[in-house]
Amino acid sequence: LVHTLLARLPEIAPDKRKALAVRFLQANKHDEAEKLADETIRVLSDPQFAACFAPGSRAEVAIVADLPEIGDGARLNGRIDRLAITDTEVLAIDFKTNRPPPSRAEDVSTLYLAQMALYRAALAKVFPGKRIATALVWTEGPHLMPLPDALLDAEIAKITARLAAA
Repeated sequence: LVHTLLARLPEIAPDKRKALAVRFLQANKHDEAEKLADETIRVLSDPQFAACFAPGSRAEVAIVADLPEIGDGARLNGRIDRLAITDTEVLAIDFKTNRPPPSRAEDVSTLYLAQMALYRAALAKVFPGKRIATALVWTEGPHLMPLPDALLDAEIAKITARLAAA
């Protein structure tokens, strides 16, 4: 339900989002519709990544990029849940449903860190010169978790080492 709200509410005028979210959640028999609607709207309004949910942002964006710097023949083919492109930066968000979610970025599974590190590397190819920022939105809560560049850099180094060993 949260994934659906995060994907659809950005297309709705901000002053109409809560009422629509509550109706949607009630129609789907959610016991705490008001609370979950508030929490979801708080994620949409987070100043760090609000552009990902603003007019002009995009949902379910396909991305393909060759990444030879990671390994011979390395190529990413993925789909980013939310993407925003500004004059100076690119913001990418992926939604995750783990329950309970980790409370710190350092505790995120390697699989998710690798996914976001590869998205960041691919976006850097597609949008050279722009800052690339990534985050996960955990649907339980829900809450937004920005991913530090250093953590994703370390993940890319691990991927590169694994590919070199292969």
